[in-house]
Amino acid sequence: MDPLDYASAGVDINAGNALVERIKPMAQSTHIPGVMGSLGGFAGLFALDVKAYQEPVLVSGTDGVGTKLCLSMQMQQFDTIGIDLVAMCVNDIIVTGAKPLFFLDYFATGHLQLEQGSQIIKGIAEGCKIAGAALLGGETAEMPGLYQGEDYDLAGFCVGVVERSKIMQADRVEVGDAIIGLASNGIHSNGYSLVRKVLEISNTDLNSDFNGETFGDCLLRPTRIYVKPVLAALEQFTIKGMAHITGGGLLENIPRTLPKGVHAEIRSERWSWPAIFNWLQNKGNIETFEMLRTFNCGIGYVLIVAKSQVKDCLAFFESQGEMPYHLGEIRKSELNSQTPEVLIL
Repeated sequence: MDPLDYASAGVDINAGNALVERIKPMAQSTHIPGVMGSLGGFAGLFALDVKAYQEPVLVSGTDGVGTKLCLSMQMQQFDTIGIDLVAMCVNDIIVTGAKPLFFLDYFATGHLQLEQGSQIIKGIAEGCKIAGAALLGGETAEMPGLYQGEDYDLAGFCVGVVERSKIMQADRVEVGDAIIGLASNGIHSNGYSLVRKVLEISNTDLNSDFNGETFGDCLLRPTRIYVKPVLAALEQFTIKGMAHITGGGLLENIPRTLPKGVHAEIRSERWSWPAIFNWLQNKGNIETFEMLRTFNCGIGYVLIVAKSQVKDCLAFFESQGEMPYHLGEIRKSELNSQTPEVLIL
């Protein structure tokens, strides 16, 4: 019997080392003040500038990309899925008012392919640059038997910081406050198990045309990262609460930022669903309620602002390249103990 080694068990240590060397300059390009050391150590180091805060509070978030990865593998497109990974984490932590500081990723696969891995990490680095966060480190795991062939999975972890006095609190929200929505650029990274079911039952070819692009390109469009315009808005406007519209859609995410005794009243005519959502609803025969609690339906991020600042806030987000909508207002609920909810009229 020939002697066994790790390669004979399906793990290529040399490929892993080569990937680390290839991605070092990608990580370096994301560095911001505070980063210490370089990629390849046992842990990432970051020196927080405590003098810039009176009471700094660290905020953390972790997430994945879900079954959108299945479409990435099916289309053999890996260069933007890393942006999704970063977006899902940083968009969550800015809801608290926090500024993202650094990001780490976990990339697991059945068989490490250098080019595939490089494209994925390239996307992660790009997402970090858009968010203004440093790619501080990560982990690559080759696990044949647990993952089949070139199947892969991603997870991300982000840490940010916020001044204690500026943490978003639900009790800041008042009756009469306005609800502003920032447009999504597509499905983002939620509801893809349902998306894939609709593709299956409709027998849709991912390479077929959909409004001037392929279905595959439309469905793999990366999640929008709202960090920089939202943080800039926090410096200029009285923002009472925020919500990242992820799993659960508008119906389940907005109530997470509301106090008891109020509800969010949204007017459906204030915005239009992007074509892909209409296609999904029609092809899948999906009820509107199910669409609204599964997908973002065209709204990727929501802010609750003082009524007096609506016009200026809308103009500001337009100047930042966003597409904002005045969706509705905060209304008093009939019972003060009533669980916050969203009413879409």
